[in-house]
Amino acid sequence: MTSLQAILIAVLQGATELFPVSSLGHAVVLPALLHWSIDQRAPAFLPFLVMLHLGTATALLTYFWRDWWSLAIGVLGISSPHQTQENRRVFLLIVIATIPAVILGFLLEKFVRGLFGSPVIAASFLLVNGCLLLFGERLRGRGHRPLSSLTMLDAVIIGCWQCTALIPGISRSGATIVGGLLRGVDHEGSAHFSFLIATPIILGATVLEVPKLLHAEIPAGVFELSAIAAVVAGITAYASTAFLMRYFRQHDSWALNPFAYYCMAIGAGALAVLLLT
Repeated sequence: MTSLQAILIAVLQGATELFPVSSLGHAVVLPALLHWSIDQRAPAFLPFLVMLHLGTATALLTYFWRDWWSLAIGVLGISSPHQTQENRRVFLLIVIATIPAVILGFLLEKFVRGLFGSPVIAASFLLVNGCLLLFGERLRGRGHRPLSSLTMLDAVIIGCWQCTALIPGISRSGATIVGGLLRGVDHEGSAHFSFLIATPIILGATVLEVPKLLHAEIPAGVFELSAIAAVVAGITAYASTAFLMRYFRQHDSWALNPFAYYCMAIGAGALAVLLLT
């Protein structure tokens, strides 16, 4: 992997991890379309993957630091009784929404990893992801429930939607935002909750790879390149989060439509190229 490829992948990761267009789908399809000979299951790619996830998670923690600080002091019980109760409730909702993906990801890890090597499958599900976003926009719950009104049942349902993103091509943020919309939460609130539950998922994926990293033979220079890519991914992810939170707030009636059309166009175009060449 060249330095240019590493930077481009880092920008792609930082943007598509938060945009509802599937980072996994793009990571599988783009190298195939550009004929990059990158083995994403090779030991040399592992530190690069870990550092990209670390950069993205750091960006989310930085952007939403006030939320995480409030949750921390609430869990520790050092805020007012009312704030402590509310912050602990929100923290519990995040935990509940995270559990389904953790369980299913653990049970289906080998099967899911087998899908990573198939650009055709990833392109197909990019097309499906576009349809999913349109589905969510058309069938969204009426009204504008605030994020604070989420219940445990809402968290479970949104967490189940997140499980669909185990398939390359289905967006994690897109699926969870759709889950929120179908529960009557607006785009901004759904995106806010989506990004909060993304943080432990991304950090968890990073931590799981660390033991493998300690036993892998890493060529010289890979860690340095990975560190640069992590900074690029983090900056891109922070900018993407800031843009999306403002975008969803300003375009609540149709916010997912452009991403849906993009995924359908990219998925269909990639399928045509992959199958006809």
